[in-house]
Amino acid sequence: MSSADKDGVKPPSPFYLGENSKRTKDKSQQHHNSTPSVSNLSRPSTAGTAASSIVNPFSPPASVISFSVDPVSNASMPIAGQHEGLEPVPRHGVTALPRSTSYYGTRPNTGDNPSRVASGIRLRETFAAPPARPLTAVSTSVSLAPSKTTRMRSTMLEDPNTLDKPWVTTKDPYARIAYLLTYSVAFLGIAASAVRCYFGYKSVPLITGNLCMVLDEDFTSDTDTTFGPNGNWFREVQLGGFGNGEFEMTTSSSNNSYTSDGYLYITPTLTSNMIGSDAVFNGYTYNLTDCTYNVTNPEANPGSTNNTGFDATAYYRSCGAVSNSTTGAIINPIQSARITTRNSASIRYGRVEVRAKVPRGYLWPAIWMLPVNNTYGPWPMSGEIDIMESRGNARSYPDQGIDYVRGSLNWGPLSFLNAVSKTFGWWTQRRTDYGEGFHTYALEWTESFLRIYVDTRLHYMLELSFNEPFFSRGDFPSVVQNGSEPIVLQNPWINGTNATPFDQPFYLIINLAVGGTNGWFPDNAGNKPWLDNSATAMLNFAQAQDTWYPTWGSDGESSSFVVDSVKMWELC
Repeated sequence: MSSADKDGVKPPSPFYLGENSKRTKDKSQQHHNSTPSVSNLSRPSTAGTAASSIVNPFSPPASVISFSVDPVSNASMPIAGQHEGLEPVPRHGVTALPRSTSYYGTRPNTGDNPSRVASGIRLRETFAAPPARPLTAVSTSVSLAPSKTTRMRSTMLEDPNTLDKPWVTTKDPYARIAYLLTYSVAFLGIAASAVRCYFGYKSVPLITGNLCMVLDEDFTSDTDTTFGPNGNWFREVQLGGFGNGEFEMTTSSSNNSYTSDGYLYITPTLTSNMIGSDAVFNGYTYNLTDCTYNVTNPEANPGSTNNTGFDATAYYRSCGAVSNSTTGAIINPIQSARITTRNSASIRYGRVEVRAKVPRGYLWPAIWMLPVNNTYGPWPMSGEIDIMESRGNARSYPDQGIDYVRGSLNWGPLSFLNAVSKTFGWWTQRRTDYGEGFHTYALEWTESFLRIYVDTRLHYMLELSFNEPFFSRGDFPSVVQNGSEPIVLQNPWINGTNATPFDQPFYLIINLAVGGTNGWFPDNAGNKPWLDNSATAMLNFAQAQDTWYPTWGSDGESSSFVVDSVKMWELC
């Protein structure tokens, strides 16, 4: 007896291979069906294992209908080859599990008992794609045809049939009025703008007559030809300050005025480079042997019609200087140039164009005009036309530096009464300055108007209509005080026109001044190194050379007044 028998444990059934691998409960039925099924040779399948014991992650949902169920009657269909009452005998020591339909169900007319054919089918089912799952709320159907989904309606929207639309049923009587009024005002605004633009365009005065060329200078000739006897330009040589207390002397030297590469250069230089720094401040006498004071001021010559006679003091002050450290008198520390068309070209009404680039530093470039004859008396009684004046100071200068240009008219009934404050204007560059490149400064002048502008008429510095006499325009008092002596003011243009004194021939002047005491450089502005009313203003300026001279630049061109071309036309 074995130990198993002793313990009361029944040994497991023997394991059979081949035909006897299955046993039946009913031996008589075994003899009745002695032919074994093909499925008897296959291993038991676990595809039908109950879900409560083994969970298959690839099991289809419960809604999948088994192929062993009749889709019509929902009853089990007979399976071919299934023997009633036969159950497979499990292997030795293996508990048999109840069979169920496979993952994909069983084919009709087949039993759950495995067969050779069923094994092949299940093998193919193993590698087959799973069946389509039923549609749920979160799944979409894969379809080749485009599907049209119904958009869910928002519960926040009201039914359009319940919305109140009073404008449909009842017309607002003021709606049409408001409509017409709005478009009428818009139309009137557009029409008024067009009319304003038209009359604005028509109101711009223009030269309507013929213009005849008087001067066309492009500076392609050499220096000697340009300033020679047959040249267009005349150099004025003086050191008296030209009535403005200027600190430079104007020379005829080619160091200060010359032509090169089609440009005219007016370049300032230091007098100390010629005579030495010590001579500028003390113990030196400087004479301008080619002084032109008598030529440019004919009224001061002996025997002239000038009632004041020859002014020797003015003559010697304009043609020579003596430096004296005790009195503070010095030689003009700067040498520059002043050129004119006095002997070559002048116009009475017409047009002037000068294309130029202004210099940098404590400099005063100017393009302006004076009358050929002082018909109405000495300056400013006979007038002065300033086409362009500027300061070479940096853009940070508080009183209009190099980014500003100015145009003006000087006129007045007395030598010390100038009404320039009533006829001046300026234009400015907002992101650059007039020393960066060349600009065209123009004058348009007729008996009815005068315009001064830069580059375009839209950038006009001064536009003046001669619609009233200048004496009335100046609103001068009837009596003025000259020191302690009262003077009854007389109208020097009483017999003229509304354009008087600007009704006479004028010639052109181009010069580069340095400093001055006439107020062009205001006191206490931009660390100005001198005061206008000081008797030693020029001395103070020369002593501050270390502050203003570096602003000229080291290339010589930054401090030069460069002119590209000059054109003059006269109304004819």
